[in-house]
Amino acid sequence: MIAGIICWSIGNRFLVVMLTLLLAGWGVYAIRETPLDAIPDLSDVQVIIKTTYPGQAPQVVEDQVTYPLTTAMLAVPGAVLVRGYSFFNDSYVYIIFEDGTDLYWARSRVLEYLSQVAPDLPEGARAALGPDATGVGWVYQYALIDRTGGHDLAQLRSIQDWFLKYELQTVAGVSEVATIGGMVKQYQVVVDPNRLRAYNLPLAKVHSAIRMGNQETGGRMIEMGEAEYMIRVSGYINDQDDLRNIPLAVSERGTPVLLKDVAEIRLGPELRRGIGELNGEGEAVGGVIIMRFGENALSTIQGVKAKLEELKQSLPEGVEVIETYDRSSLIMRAVDTLSGKLIEEFLAVAIICAAFLLHLRSSLVVVLSVPLGILMAFIVMNAQGLNANIMSLGGIAIAVGAMVVAPIALIENFHKSIEEEPLTNENRWRKVTAASLEVGPPLFFSLLIITFSFLPIFALEAQEGRMFHPLAFTKTYAMAAAALLSITLVPVLMGYLVRGKILPERKNPLSRSLVVAYRPFINLVLRFPKIMLVITLVAILSALWPLRPMVLE
Repeated sequence: MIAGIICWSIGNRFLVVMLTLLLAGWGVYAIRETPLDAIPDLSDVQVIIKTTYPGQAPQVVEDQVTYPLTTAMLAVPGAVLVRGYSFFNDSYVYIIFEDGTDLYWARSRVLEYLSQVAPDLPEGARAALGPDATGVGWVYQYALIDRTGGHDLAQLRSIQDWFLKYELQTVAGVSEVATIGGMVKQYQVVVDPNRLRAYNLPLAKVHSAIRMGNQETGGRMIEMGEAEYMIRVSGYINDQDDLRNIPLAVSERGTPVLLKDVAEIRLGPELRRGIGELNGEGEAVGGVIIMRFGENALSTIQGVKAKLEELKQSLPEGVEVIETYDRSSLIMRAVDTLSGKLIEEFLAVAIICAAFLLHLRSSLVVVLSVPLGILMAFIVMNAQGLNANIMSLGGIAIAVGAMVVAPIALIENFHKSIEEEPLTNENRWRKVTAASLEVGPPLFFSLLIITFSFLPIFALEAQEGRMFHPLAFTKTYAMAAAALLSITLVPVLMGYLVRGKILPERKNPLSRSLVVAYRPFINLVLRFPKIMLVITLVAILSALWPLRPMVLE
């Protein structure tokens, strides 16, 4: 079968070249579309429920909110762990799902069970799902400052909450824009208990009046002069005076009792339990960009940067946006490091092939076939949804050392056959076929064995599996592509590129010097095989001896 594939490829070499060009274009497209990140996502599939219960102590939040939610979420299909945390005002429930669970399926199941338990929560408790992100979704962070002092922390917080946040959430790949630091501006009603007692008003009456005074009321529609008029009462609070003039009751003399008669109305910051600080220079307002699950981290960060540059023109005078964390620099350093190492490997292979064969065109066979194998690996990666990171690119870097074996062996065997019979236009493809059939099948199966050498890695589970599976996948894909190319493209490239004067190996001074150097060692091994076996065993034991404490542990 392998011999038939080799013969078919050489007989249809033009078709093979055309298919190769199509694969190369597809591979370039796959590289452009493959998500880039620094490291694999090691986080579990989890859904977070945040419940706000204003003004309540942690023990009350635990008893009335966290406990009912955690017990209800234990029955969610696929959930393996449920964790609940109670704080002042807030409750957090984390539902951890089995490996491989689709995140959006898990979120829909949690919503289904949350709808069942929501009616049992106390009045005022508001539950909501966290962002559809993972533990490594924190990809970018910025800070808002005003060095001129023209805007205080409350104003900067308002700019972040009511302008930047909503604009940045429109960027593709952004799940949430979280705010850090600053002061949340609020209307504060400071009630005087003595005045309440004087007017015989309970505190609940004040609360109810404020709530009723901050709402719209709709009426019916009336027709006048062949025109329809909709009746509505506008009651939203716009400033402090609107609050001051809210009526609470009517005195015995018929005078209305207003809110300003029993309370002081003022603007102030909301109670906070944390601050945001920048480089030891004082407090600042910050924003955190949380990336959506499965998105391209690099493209998301670039989109956020572009949006921020656009929004800077609309910021008030003196307000600056300062970048405080940017994962794209780490991503690019990781990609550049591995890309540089791959280029170094290509150059080393080309130089060594040219040095031993003394034929530059022969080294081009390796230089052209290995990158194509990498492109084919990226095609499968993109189809599978793997992103390019340190581990996945590292698998390709590991595979490159073995991918060059088949092209080098095929070229060297072809050179040997040329030494026996000079190459002409008439016998070129016949000799290419003979040389490829001689070593092609064994090389194919050798590469196939190497391809499946990382199969035990797929037995790893949980975080270990998420860490090393990308490396095993890409190494397997690259080796499988190299095995396929060794019996299809490489023979065709040899026929097209191996031309001109071919120097016999025995006339290569580098090859002759190496043969002279290693021949005595081979003769020694053949003459004293038992002694050399003992020396080898002693060397292996000496290398393993330092690992003895680790093995015992």
